[in-house]
Amino acid sequence: MRESIGLLLVLIFLTSSCLIAAKPAFSSVDAAEDTWAAKASMSQARAGLGVAVVNGKIYAIGGRAENGVININEEYDPATDTWTYKKPMPTPRERFGIAVYQNKIYCIGGCRDGGYFSNDSITGVNEVYDPATDTWETKEPIPTPRRGLGANVVNGKIYLIGGYIPHSSSLTGFSVLSLNEVYDPATDSWTMKAKEPTAASSSVSAVVDSKIYVLGEGLNQIYDANTDTWSLGTSPPPHPGVACAGAATGVNALKRIYRFAWGVTQVYDPETDSWMFGADMLTKRSGFGVAVVNDMLFVIGGGTATYSDSSDDWMFGPKITWYATNEQYTPFGYGTPDPSYDGTPPEIAVVSPENKTYYTGGVGLNSTDVELDFTVNEPVFSVHYELDGGTAVEISGNTTIAGLAIGVHNVTVSAFDAAGNMGVSETVFFAIAEPEPFPTVLVATASGASVAIIAVGLLVYFRKRSHRAEKRLVKKP
Repeated sequence: MRESIGLLLVLIFLTSSCLIAAKPAFSSVDAAEDTWAAKASMSQARAGLGVAVVNGKIYAIGGRAENGVININEEYDPATDTWTYKKPMPTPRERFGIAVYQNKIYCIGGCRDGGYFSNDSITGVNEVYDPATDTWETKEPIPTPRRGLGANVVNGKIYLIGGYIPHSSSLTGFSVLSLNEVYDPATDSWTMKAKEPTAASSSVSAVVDSKIYVLGEGLNQIYDANTDTWSLGTSPPPHPGVACAGAATGVNALKRIYRFAWGVTQVYDPETDSWMFGADMLTKRSGFGVAVVNDMLFVIGGGTATYSDSSDDWMFGPKITWYATNEQYTPFGYGTPDPSYDGTPPEIAVVSPENKTYYTGGVGLNSTDVELDFTVNEPVFSVHYELDGGTAVEISGNTTIAGLAIGVHNVTVSAFDAAGNMGVSETVFFAIAEPEPFPTVLVATASGASVAIIAVGLLVYFRKRSHRAEKRLVKKP
């Protein structure tokens, strides 16, 4: 019985995705590295929530509170240390994957009310929040609904790795998945990529330089999105409770991954593949979310479970304490950018097509091909073009845009570098048209003129010939 309850607690406080990083958006305050500071708490205490960063503001969405799964959406402004309610998520849930692409927040999968070990509790819904308009919209659901999955953005795509589903042969168990399903926001479609070598429970993940680090129990599995391959790093130290993680991006601190668990701070250096410990958290808890703003880390929400000597606790579960706590952690080396940080997006120049009219192969033809040639000022790992504002098409280099219909068109090229920076070219406008037919009147005139010239030539020829004949006749006796 105790083992079942312990398993239940792990599921209660397992968070879905703990890392959302952002570029600098507010002026940092003076703070000593490797220190903690208490900030304004959320309005609603909860665990299993998703946190995300857009334009320097943190959004705390969903989770489980004292009265069950909720859909609350609160916005935190680090500059003013204040919280504001925003439009709630349409589907209340917890332990979902959360990621940001082009300033929109994607909330994917997760667990609804209906029982921790019930298939009915799992959802694959994919709902997108736009902070600019405070609105939600629904996108294509994830092919494999699950909870506790990690969500990370690399090269404009969202990678949903791992997660849990109820065990088919047990009423109180669950299966850990190694799936790696990838969502393309540009096409609203899903593809399958290379799975984790080992399905690890209690995994958390973070991105550094286009690589996703999936940290599980005794495992550090590294996914390279550019090559669709996995490798192993140094395993993390043992930790109490369920962890969550965030990464300093190199903007204002050294590139490091910070894993937090039940008051403990563990620090991973991807360059040296080594671990160390940081200062302990102010509040011991699990099930929180981690957000990164300007390379400052914020640990938000969470919960704890405590048992008394009463047998009722072991029969019906422990006492749960829900937290609205918001604590800010200043990482090692804060205030000095990482030497390897690349914050400059690729510069793309479209050489062809040009801003002009291109003609089809002949009269009556209604399409043509145009060469798409461009230059990029640095190595890139992902290139796309968009024609007439349509679906992005991935390409490996210069290509041909075939079958362009007669009319006006436009094309834009985008690319991601190794650090995940996105560059976009200027939009080129051009037209496709049929060549003008050769003027028939001119052809007829030209033909008539040619006949006249030929006739005059023949007349002159015959006249000269006749004249020569007359001379020969005169000379005869």
